[in-house]
Amino acid sequence: MSKKSMPTSYPPGSRVAVQLPLPFGGAYDYRVGEQMTVMEGDFVRVPLGPRIAIGVVWGNASGEVHENKLKDISSRLDCPPLPKVSRQFVDWTANYTLQAKGLVLKMAMSVRDALDPPKPIAAYIRAPEMPDLRMTPARSRILDVLKGGPPRTTTELAREAATSPGVVKGLYEAGALTKVSLSPEPEISEPDPERQGVRLSDTQATAAEELVKAVKPGEFSVSLLDGVPGSGKTEVYFEAVAEALRHGGQTLVMLPEIALSAQWLERFRARFGVDPSVWHSDLTVSQRRHTWRAVTEGRAKVVVGARSALFLPYLNLRLIVVDEEHDGAFKQEEGVIYNARDMAVVRARLGQIPITLASATPSLETIINVAGGRYTGYELPVRHAGAQLPDIKAVDMIKSPPPRGQWLSPALTIAIKQTIAAGEQVLLFLNRRGYAPLTLCRTCGHRFQCPRCTAWLVEHRSAERLQCHHCGFHITPPSECPECKTENSLVACG
Repeated sequence: MSKKSMPTSYPPGSRVAVQLPLPFGGAYDYRVGEQMTVMEGDFVRVPLGPRIAIGVVWGNASGEVHENKLKDISSRLDCPPLPKVSRQFVDWTANYTLQAKGLVLKMAMSVRDALDPPKPIAAYIRAPEMPDLRMTPARSRILDVLKGGPPRTTTELAREAATSPGVVKGLYEAGALTKVSLSPEPEISEPDPERQGVRLSDTQATAAEELVKAVKPGEFSVSLLDGVPGSGKTEVYFEAVAEALRHGGQTLVMLPEIALSAQWLERFRARFGVDPSVWHSDLTVSQRRHTWRAVTEGRAKVVVGARSALFLPYLNLRLIVVDEEHDGAFKQEEGVIYNARDMAVVRARLGQIPITLASATPSLETIINVAGGRYTGYELPVRHAGAQLPDIKAVDMIKSPPPRGQWLSPALTIAIKQTIAAGEQVLLFLNRRGYAPLTLCRTCGHRFQCPRCTAWLVEHRSAERLQCHHCGFHITPPSECPECKTENSLVACG
């Protein structure tokens, strides 16, 4: 790292600006305490009125606070600092969206528990030398479980040996067991960029080669991968992901909806041999804490996630991919309002890295940028392995209405019979998931809406839940209306 890019260090007594993840306009001035040195980007605890808040050292203080009113930083957290490019991204997004910088920073600090290092887990192994002790069947079973095996926690030992935790504690106090510390974070397997993928066609290989060439340190570029459905866009940009991995960098792949990730994960696993790190609102607290920490430490090499994954503090981001870039789910419509696709381009420019936009139906904005030469476009006009696109025919239900009491048109019914008679299969696709797209109160008209992305919650009656198909948020249907408190007044519509 060059001297120019080294973060500024602040010795004891220095004045610094600390940005807090709160809806305030700017940073607050604080003084670096005695026997403490902080650097730009460090996460610190600071006094804020009667409480202690967590913020980020943003740079030099404004100097507007009198020395007598200046408060000392309480402590520095044992966490990698927020990278410079992440701080620049927060500044840019706040200025562009006309929002308080603290609200944008809050999205980057979305997992407060991850700022403190996880506590090690106590486990036990057999002592090198076995002391003289009274042996019981329970103690024998515990020692047999540990013979030649890995360290185990008290709970694991008690469960596998079918005994109580007190027996484990007694063996440890007698000197028969040795306590060791285990990392509480599960290991993350690194994807293998050299693992053989599917064989690409000439058109795919040409596009993949250009995307790979764009993965160069310090060079910003935007590429559009425009391919018909089934043309292998995912396999093509996987080659760029592999190149970023070869350079030791991280990759972010953004998907518009959590529901789209299952098939994508299967393809990723087949190409790279492991699962990527996943980021979306449906993760548990411990999963979010683990992933956030792995991203900021650089252990998570590939992250696939929804729009919120864009604000994670990547240690060494080398490539961004926005799949289905045209999708409206990338738009955040509450709080800090932004289009994650456009913000991803900004994040790539700030980090001087390439970004690939992939779609079968690119947005008009992207098409215009390609036509104007600001983006580079690559086309995949045919489906992979010679597959043919189906013939599409629209049926006018007014001119060809279905018989009374039915909902399939005569033309569709005839086509189904002909297909089945030929020994082939038929799929009827209803473009709706769940039992009903909207649930409302018949008394007051209250509609159930996602608190994160303002989409209507879809009722899944068999699973007994109301779910957002954009971010994965879900709740159990309540027995009463949360607005007017009327019981048994909720009705599914549509």
